[in-house]
Amino acid sequence: MSKQQSLSMFDPSLVKPAIVDAFKKMAPRTQMKNPVMFVVYLGSMLTTILFIQALVGQAEAPAGFILAIALWLWFTVLFANFAEALAEGRSKAQAASLRSAKKNVVAHKLSEPRREGHITVIDSASLRKGDFVLVQAGEVIPADGEVLEGVASVDESAITGESAPVIREAGGDFSAVTGGTRVLSDWIVVKVTVNPGETFLDRMIAMVEGAKRQKTPNEIALTILLVALTLVFLLATVTLLPYSLFSVEMAKAGQPVSVTVLVALLVCLIPTTIGGLLSAIGVAGMSRMMRANVIATSGRAVEAAGDVDVLLLDKTGTITLGNRQASAFLPAPGVNEKDLANAAQMASLADETPEGRSIVILAKQRFQIREHDMGQLQAHFVPFSAQTRMSGVDMAGMEIRKGAVDAIRKYAKEKSVTFPAAVERSVEEVARRGSTPLVVADSNRVLGVVELKDVVKGGIKERFAELRRMGIKTVMITGDNHLTAAAIAAEAGVDDFLAEATPEAKLKLIREHQAGGQLVAMTGDGTNDAPALAQADVAVAMNTGTQAAKEAGNMVDLDSNPTKLIEIVEIGKQMLMTRGALTTFSVANDIAKYFAIIPALFATTYPALKVLDVMRLTSPSSAILSAVIFNALIIIALIPLALKGVRYRAVGAAALLRRNMLVYGLGGIILPFIGIKLIDMALAALNLV
Repeated sequence: MSKQQSLSMFDPSLVKPAIVDAFKKMAPRTQMKNPVMFVVYLGSMLTTILFIQALVGQAEAPAGFILAIALWLWFTVLFANFAEALAEGRSKAQAASLRSAKKNVVAHKLSEPRREGHITVIDSASLRKGDFVLVQAGEVIPADGEVLEGVASVDESAITGESAPVIREAGGDFSAVTGGTRVLSDWIVVKVTVNPGETFLDRMIAMVEGAKRQKTPNEIALTILLVALTLVFLLATVTLLPYSLFSVEMAKAGQPVSVTVLVALLVCLIPTTIGGLLSAIGVAGMSRMMRANVIATSGRAVEAAGDVDVLLLDKTGTITLGNRQASAFLPAPGVNEKDLANAAQMASLADETPEGRSIVILAKQRFQIREHDMGQLQAHFVPFSAQTRMSGVDMAGMEIRKGAVDAIRKYAKEKSVTFPAAVERSVEEVARRGSTPLVVADSNRVLGVVELKDVVKGGIKERFAELRRMGIKTVMITGDNHLTAAAIAAEAGVDDFLAEATPEAKLKLIREHQAGGQLVAMTGDGTNDAPALAQADVAVAMNTGTQAAKEAGNMVDLDSNPTKLIEIVEIGKQMLMTRGALTTFSVANDIAKYFAIIPALFATTYPALKVLDVMRLTSPSSAILSAVIFNALIIIALIPLALKGVRYRAVGAAALLRRNMLVYGLGGIILPFIGIKLIDMALAALNLV
């Protein structure tokens, strides 16, 4: 995957197959899938027949002119095919790299879900849902599943592109494993959760291949609009021939308009630019999501990401760094701050958690307190446990304990030690600031409070401000109490928060927003997140999460980065912005072509219409041919924009509409005037008209 991400847009390895596919897509059955371009396709066939007719002496227009029109109409269809094929080629290249990770390997099937079970060596393709396999160091995991026993370091670089191994273990939210990844150390017993052909890799390959992509509701709606415009212009163009014949007959002067010119007019009037690029835009949106290491199970999910109104974001790891850091020592009355720091450090020397290490470091930095010779002090460390919610050290008749407020309050009561009111106030102040208080005590007195600060990520407040400007509401989800959650929400700049969140509370919150007509996006990795993920409109499951979370979501983040949700929304917005911008341009650039073709079209019938020829083109034939050539070339010129997407800007819908109208609307009107005039001058200079 990383290799494919580095390929340039027009890399030869992508362009050559795309050219071949562009010709393959000339089949009528394929062309019928795009109604707008199918009309151009039929026009190409009709003008080709008219050219053949001209060769045998029954010409309605000069044979060279008809041939030029026919060739450029075929080029128009071919260029549209090339745009779609190039977009699909990038996705197929990504799928190929994923397919290389899909291997048929030897599996050690167990008779029971225990390592000691009887082992049968079989082919991985023979495994079925519910089977148990043993995977040891150096072996490839044969199928998707859940770890039932053991713990192992797993290389998932074939899936995620990241070289750093991850830990997979039984229980918890890190038990899911993916077939095709390799165990680096230890062993695990895996319960297979899918049947052959239904693995995560299979689904990834199917979704990233452009050919498998289904049209989204918005894309279908736009297609219907384009078809309606095409039918309107088709009916209008068809009526022009009898009208022209009637006018010539009545005036007894002039010449009727030719069918070749009418076909050229129709092709230039209908929205061929967006019609030719629409499919490429959708495929490219899926491809950009893939390059962000996100697998979307449908194009609808990508599109919904662009329409999201509410983002539900986990606090830990998304808004904050996740590892709370010691930031201050708040001593009790009569206790020196250095004594508190010394006691807190001694109680943390055996604490290998990030919080414990940060206390040791803060004591060193603040008071230059170095590590003690615990052997000389005959110290015995008391590890943290979920039951006591404390850790500490016993030495020379003294006990030091560090832990949660309630736990130390209970400890002090058992030791008949007073819990000072000043310490209670410090605890409340720390919680009000959004930090976590840890209380330190010994067997004689409560020494004070250590403040652990959950550090808000740098730049996250600005990201939320951008989302707010786009009309997206951000909601922080946390298990913290209301006071702590409010403080962190204020510092991070989110619009709202849900404290003491439970699965039921998340589900209720999502449904409330959806009842108000809003689209909701959220991330999750645990089984307890599955109900909310299933309810959310855009549900991003972490690759490190459980199988239940992956199945409930409609996207999987291979990097397991909770912050990725913001990037996913931006990619979805970019796809919608690209589609809107090119639609605006396509409709607008038809206006200039009206001025090029219509005066030329009726100049022979109504010479007075020459006054409308504001572009002063060389001749009627040159005007028509120049417009058709421009119509074909503009598709090629816009392929990079369709595949890369317009530049993402964090603006609201009204501001985005104004920008589109100014840049792509006005630009769509001006550019064809310039382009058609330059083509006309080139044709005249080469004596081709």
